[in-house]
Amino acid sequence: MFGTLLDTVLDRTVLPGYSRLGYALRRREWDGPAPGALDGRVALVTGAGSGLGEATATGLARLGAEVVLVVRDPVRGEQALARVRAAAPGAKVRTARCDVADFASVREFAAGESRVDVLVHNAGVLPPRRSESVDGHEITFATHVLGPLLLTESLLPALRAAGDGRVIMVSSGGMYTQPLAVDDPEYRNGRYRGATAYARTKRMQVELTPLLAERWRPDGVAVHSTHPGWADTPGLVGSLPSFRRVLQPVLRTPEQGADTAVWLAAADPQPAPGRFWHDRRERPFHVLPGTAPKPGEAQRLLRYCLDAIGVSSGSAG
Repeated sequence: MFGTLLDTVLDRTVLPGYSRLGYALRRREWDGPAPGALDGRVALVTGAGSGLGEATATGLARLGAEVVLVVRDPVRGEQALARVRAAAPGAKVRTARCDVADFASVREFAAGESRVDVLVHNAGVLPPRRSESVDGHEITFATHVLGPLLLTESLLPALRAAGDGRVIMVSSGGMYTQPLAVDDPEYRNGRYRGATAYARTKRMQVELTPLLAERWRPDGVAVHSTHPGWADTPGLVGSLPSFRRVLQPVLRTPEQGADTAVWLAAADPQPAPGRFWHDRRERPFHVLPGTAPKPGEAQRLLRYCLDAIGVSSGSAG
């Protein structure tokens, strides 16, 4: 049996746990999801034009879901659509354009969706220099935090219609290196580094997960966050080529990286909401000293985010 102690050792030592080795060892203990687990369900996956997003869409389609590949680039979306259809013959799959960093684009897209059972927030960016969205927000913050928050708020009627809505934030193990940047969420201060901006906003996703789970609980919507480990994707090639070159022999495939997001979407019974997952097990929010937020800081960040997208704070605290 693959024990909890060994699993924890793999997780804390990072390299073996986040690599294909950790996946290979852990998967021996897994069951399901069963074929047809998502029959009749509608799943939206952002950033589905390649890599983890495409792999997640394929996994959901193979389980019977009607899948919408939500993409910024329609050409890449059509190319991914063809690959998903080839990998999941007979599946109901379509594309839809939405730039999650653009509030108008998010609202326009959400207005066209009447039912959503699963919403996977996978779209990501790792910019070489600081830039801002059309709405004036730092681009990783807009893409990883504000856009997903606005998209979910805009889709609440569609998620309520599902009766068992699930929202999944695809974060990153890199978030462990960063504290919650509640005093500078737009990264206006200090020397800007794209990898740091990425990790900071991934930290935000995880810290906001339990607050959002509570916020949307009355709507019958559960919220989860997960990280994929180290997966070999086109995004990694473009953003961190040196990292990829050194670790390529042990990197996971996109399908391996997407496994836990697919599992969270289909598991029955549903895993407990408001938590952080990797390789189908709950993981801690913090492992390094000084990264845990002070009481009330996550709530303060949520209020800032809700104000930025023009939504009432309601139960944000």
